[in-house]
Amino acid sequence: MSIEIEMETTTMKIYDTEGFPNPARVRIALAEKGATNDVDFVAVDVMGGEHRTDAFKAKNPDAVVPCLELADGSHISQCTAITEYIDGHFEGPSLTGETPKERAQVSMMNLRAENGLLNAVGAYFHHATPGLGPDLETYQCAEWGNKQREVAGQTMSYLNEVLADNAYLAGNKFSMADITAFAGLAFADFAKVEIPQSLSNLNAWRAKVAARPSIAG
Repeated sequence: MSIEIEMETTTMKIYDTEGFPNPARVRIALAEKGATNDVDFVAVDVMGGEHRTDAFKAKNPDAVVPCLELADGSHISQCTAITEYIDGHFEGPSLTGETPKERAQVSMMNLRAENGLLNAVGAYFHHATPGLGPDLETYQCAEWGNKQREVAGQTMSYLNEVLADNAYLAGNKFSMADITAFAGLAFADFAKVEIPQSLSNLNAWRAKVAARPSIAG
């Protein structure tokens, strides 16, 4: 008599909303590592408020996407933390740096791109525009949002200066910082935050990154 044993899946799950800027960061990181097919994507209906339900907040108390669920049932949220896990778990070129100096530089530039660009555009979108609509935008401060739009513009100019001397934001290697900044610029397009054509280094870098297989497909 033969006994069939059902093997437990070890596939990781990513709870996200395709097309949103932060989920895009994780999807790009997975593609860079050649690991897109090693995870299952679980769609979260953000427009319907699913991310604010008790069931989802049990996975991620931040009530935002994306959220990584590991095979043991534990969860990791925050894009930087998820990307660091992906980078260490899968084979392929490092996205977070290989030496202490590289890791510090990537972390520094990732924070500058995240706080000064991606999050700043997000604050403008959610506070100074209709954002995702009155059902989801339950508190808005237009003054704060418009100030963050200024911060985003200043950060774009700063990144343009960095790219005058570097192929990528943290040096000569593509990294997590580039993914974050690229997502930030995409969000800027969506939120109608102008990316000046005069920032030639930033625009050339953006075209170069957009051509990568992980993004261009």
